[in-house]
Amino acid sequence: MIMTNKKWAVKRITVNLATQEAEKLEKYCQQTGRPATDVIRELIRGLTVSDDSKEANN
Repeated sequence: MIMTNKKWAVKRITVNLATQEAEKLEKYCQQTGRPATDVIRELIRGLTVSDDSKEANN
C-alpha cells in the first residue's frame, strides 16, 4: 500500500491571543494531549453559520 502525504493547510492564518487566552489553550492542550491546531479546527467546525444563499434569494 502506498501512503501519500496529504497536505492539510489550504490556508494558513495567524491568530493573536491575549496572554490569558494563550495560557488557557496551552493548558487545555497539555491536559488533553492534543495539539492546538486540532483543538482550534474542532472549535471552528462547531460554529453555526447561516446560509446566505437562501437570504439572497428572498
